Amino acid sequence: MVSVEEQLRIIGRGVAEILPEKEMEEKLKKSIKEGRPLKIKAGFDPTAPDIHLGHTVLIHKMRQFQDLGHEIIFLIGDFTGMIGDPTGKSQTRKHMTKDEVIENAKSYQEQAFKILDPEKTKIAFNSEWLNNMSLEDVIRLAAKQTVARMLERDDFKKRYAGEQPIGIHEFLYPLIQGYDSVMLKADVELGGTDQKFNMLVGRELQKEQGYEPQVVLMMPLLEGTDGVNKMSKSMNNYIGISEPPSDIFGKVMSISDELMVRYYELVSTKSIKEIENLKNGLKVGSLHPMEAKKELASEIVERYYSREEALQARNGFENVFRDGGLPDEIETVSLDVEGDSVWLPSLLSSLNMVKSNSEGRRLIKQGAVTIDGNKVMDDNFQVKAGGEYLIKAGKRRFAKARLLSS
Repeated sequence: MVSVEEQLRIIGRGVAEILPEKEMEEKLKKSIKEGRPLKIKAGFDPTAPDIHLGHTVLIHKMRQFQDLGHEIIFLIGDFTGMIGDPTGKSQTRKHMTKDEVIENAKSYQEQAFKILDPEKTKIAFNSEWLNNMSLEDVIRLAAKQTVARMLERDDFKKRYAGEQPIGIHEFLYPLIQGYDSVMLKADVELGGTDQKFNMLVGRELQKEQGYEPQVVLMMPLLEGTDGVNKMSKSMNNYIGISEPPSDIFGKVMSISDELMVRYYELVSTKSIKEIENLKNGLKVGSLHPMEAKKELASEIVERYYSREEALQARNGFENVFRDGGLPDEIETVSLDVEGDSVWLPSLLSSLNMVKSNSEGRRLIKQGAVTIDGNKVMDDNFQVKAGGEYLIKAGKRRFAKARLLSS
């Protein structure tokens, strides 16, 4: 059995806050004394099919608890996913269908097991108990909080002050998340710093039920590739762990040098000492940021794929960026064209190389678009139908387009 001191050291790495910290220590002592593993809960609402690096900050912490012998409960919010967590949202979230949530939940499980030991992980769905709640049960649960208390939440406060609508169902979300902790008898709940309010509600509800309240362990939020906002699919700044290895590698290489250090701290498995050595190397100039970033990208790809695929992704990246070559594989996309040609910005958008025609025009004017190796500077350029073209937009967006005249 690992000592309390060693467990606290491992558990505390990278953590933003533990509330209350003394209770965490007491729970670990009690766990050793009674020979009973702690129940560690973390909930995930499957509102998108992909798990990204931001999610893995939490999942890796779960794995650490798992390796220490504690019971991991990977809670899938198939019921709450249809409500949508209002945390950090400036407007009411779109409702999801049950089928969408179920499909995403399956994907979550498959991806989570790239990190967690499936034999030692308990998968739970909160629909198991929430579907059975009567209207009376819901009213009794709602009576345990006040509107004033809910409006203490920063996101609700901002929306209320800005006269943005807040659905009554959104007030229920923290209560339902807290009720999950009651039903699972969680000893510890893991979540991001943005989940503090919801997780503390869980403590309150457990106390009211006569249970020993859970300890709340909060992990920092990982910024996305833009270096500003929390990693999120809706912000299109995410790195999905099931994306192709070359895409993962390229996205990691696109982050800033400053953000790279934070990624090392939150998603790398390197020891604290190794990371400190890396920081010192960057500071004194003995380690080039580009090389450090390649090592990080390789580590991430290897973890979710293999060493061989990480090496291929690295070689492919270096081939394109260092040697000016082409990726080993470029998908050919066939497109039907009305008439005998297509406007280049529209073509770039159809190939998902840009988000909009205006972005395409901007890249063209910047001289960042080539067709078959020839730079195009005219943002009114028309690409003739009936041919196949190799198109490059920006530094690392490539596509082969086969234009069919309809």
